[in-house]
Amino acid sequence: MKRFRSDIPRASKKEIFGWAMFDFANQSYTLLIITVIFPVLFTTVIVGDANQDYRLGNLLWSIALAVSYFMVVLSGPVFGAIMDYSALKKKFLFISYLLTIISTTLLYFVEPGLVVLGVILIIISNFAYAIGENFIASFLPSLGPPKDLGKISGIGWSLGYVGGLFSAGFVILYLGEPTLENFDTIRWVGPWAAFFFMVAAIPTFLWVKEPGARQLLPEDESFFSIGFKRLGETMRMVTKFRDLVVFLVSVFFAMAGIYIVISFAFIYGDQVVRWDETVRVLMFIVVQITAAIGAFSFGFIQDKIGAKLTYIITLTLWFLGVMGIWGVIDITDWLNATFQTDFDAQYVFLYIGVIAGLSLGSSQSASRALVGIFTPEEKSAEFFGFWGLSNKIAGVFGIIGIGLLQAQFGLHQSVLFCAFLFLVAVIICLFVNEKRGEQAADDFQEQD
Repeated sequence: MKRFRSDIPRASKKEIFGWAMFDFANQSYTLLIITVIFPVLFTTVIVGDANQDYRLGNLLWSIALAVSYFMVVLSGPVFGAIMDYSALKKKFLFISYLLTIISTTLLYFVEPGLVVLGVILIIISNFAYAIGENFIASFLPSLGPPKDLGKISGIGWSLGYVGGLFSAGFVILYLGEPTLENFDTIRWVGPWAAFFFMVAAIPTFLWVKEPGARQLLPEDESFFSIGFKRLGETMRMVTKFRDLVVFLVSVFFAMAGIYIVISFAFIYGDQVVRWDETVRVLMFIVVQITAAIGAFSFGFIQDKIGAKLTYIITLTLWFLGVMGIWGVIDITDWLNATFQTDFDAQYVFLYIGVIAGLSLGSSQSASRALVGIFTPEEKSAEFFGFWGLSNKIAGVFGIIGIGLLQAQFGLHQSVLFCAFLFLVAVIICLFVNEKRGEQAADDFQEQD
């Protein structure tokens, strides 16, 4: 007899904390390797095509990330179906965790000019990290009833940004700037990110329980053949989960915009705003703190006003923030002319970072929670595989799109593409019926 999802008990505080610690741990990778330090190091030092406005470096960075996300697209749903059937979520998660640690450590050996090695290691490490995001998210529906998923997801996402502050604090204090002159020191950013991830994620593997029960393989079957069969069955039932499908289309456009911001925000600060090191550090601190506040507070707000409305609010903030990023120089000039002030564009950019930070954690947390609300417990890994598929196709589309656009028009004008993506995501999400999507997941569980 299958239980109603509303009857799922909330997991113990220790288990929820253990689950959230994976967010705390993996933020060292996404922040240091994908957002703040290594993208600048790769584009300006390892490739170092300053005479071409760094366009080749930006393009190669886009390609490396896009390839890794495409690998997640190809494998995510199948791995999810296998995990649901085999009850091996923790094993799959551990493999992705180990691969991330090893490949990120090896980034130490990427020196100026070793572009191919850098691209290969970013593809491997980012694939392992990104598929691990799918795996850890698939535990969410088993941690509590749908009414609690917003706050549980928000706690994890906010704790992730706290982890970002801790992991980056070491870099700020001891490793310094991502410049050629400081290369022998800053090259340790890869091993440090890997070490932080390795240690901080230990509670996840100690305290999070394996949900579900393992099923025996029929004769002449493998986990992969079963995975593909389960995937086929889900595709045939797609009309029963139409609100999830529509929402994942919205997620596609939203995440395309978010991946652009994550991958190019600090490159934009260096190349367009031309901020100094102090402002770069301040931006990092501001974004981490506001993202943690946004994810935590919107997680509780979501359980009060609904995940869909929360998601739309956060995407609207994203749209306003990106328009501010695009217009930061004009906004600064207008402020100075209107109020007879002497603002510097890099500091106005810092204030705009508050809006981006509030949106960053809250939008992704709301997305993860809404998928959890729309997901039957026994198909959690598979459905979160589709969530990951939508996310990573978005990554391919968004990053390749901005890479090609910036190669043609420059990074500044190409940011408008990002604002357009958030606007489309909001419009599509208006067609999602949250109650109907939740009922579809409940009805599936009631089947014998």
